Amino acid sequence: MSNFIQLIKNEQMKLYAQVSTWVMLILIAVFVIGMGVFFKVDGMMSDDSEQAGENWEQQLEAENEQLQTEMEEEPGFTSMNEETLEMNQYRLDNDIPPDGYDVWDFVQENRGNISIISLLTIIVAASIIANEYKWGTIKLLLIRPISRTKILAAKYTSVLIYALTMLLFLYLLSFLTGAALFGFASPAEPYLFMKDGVVNEAPIFQHTAAQYLLSSVNLLMMATFAFMISTVFRNSALAIGVAIFLMMSGNTIVSFFADKEWAKYILFANTDLNQFFTGTPMISDLTLGFSVSILIAYLFVFLGLAWVFFTKRDVTNA
Repeated sequence: MSNFIQLIKNEQMKLYAQVSTWVMLILIAVFVIGMGVFFKVDGMMSDDSEQAGENWEQQLEAENEQLQTEMEEEPGFTSMNEETLEMNQYRLDNDIPPDGYDVWDFVQENRGNISIISLLTIIVAASIIANEYKWGTIKLLLIRPISRTKILAAKYTSVLIYALTMLLFLYLLSFLTGAALFGFASPAEPYLFMKDGVVNEAPIFQHTAAQYLLSSVNLLMMATFAFMISTVFRNSALAIGVAIFLMMSGNTIVSFFADKEWAKYILFANTDLNQFFTGTPMISDLTLGFSVSILIAYLFVFLGLAWVFFTKRDVTNA
């Protein structure tokens, strides 16, 4: 175990010794802080705070009356208006005033930046083994009295640690930036969302943390896929290109084959676990348990292929 931990430490040291790693962190910081400053200066979130006041009940009741009128005059907006009506009525029934834009809203806005972290993690995962072949250091690595399985596991674990570090960095920086620019709010503040046509309530901190974790599932799967391609073909460019292409086109692929019975077995139909909590599954008969099972199966296939090629390959001519 001590050898394994030392291997991970070495991988982390090599990773953070690269200028590109720090550039990636700076890139995330620029996106988060830049978004916060833009929202603050532009004032695009200011309208939300106007609704929260001493007369918020009257404001919501007036809004509901307006929505009812719109539904009668324009039936095409019925679904959208019904959701807003139910949310407003839930607030009125449970004495939950609408809040202005605050730190938690900003943290949720930045959940979209997980896609950037996914891109950066794919680059790391695709390079961590391929570069050993590219730089000619693979022989020096394998002549050590440590099994190839441990070396592979240490590199994959290092990729996961990097991804987790980036996620924590994004979450904490979003929180600090949001608190500084938009004000702090209680982590127990209720968050309302629709699920299966019913209004649900959850503490805002619990909700945002769960959303970040669920959104990182796609990151995990695509990073593992890039890691596998890199290990099998020893080519980081190929691994990066294929992984990014599939990540970008995954939903399109699922939509194209959505009417097929086997579409639910496509990886990308199952990577968005948020669809089971705050949305609607892309394919009607998908369940949370089924999707988790499919993801685990894909994970074993990716890691299994990486293990077979890495442990069995002859590197005498590498």
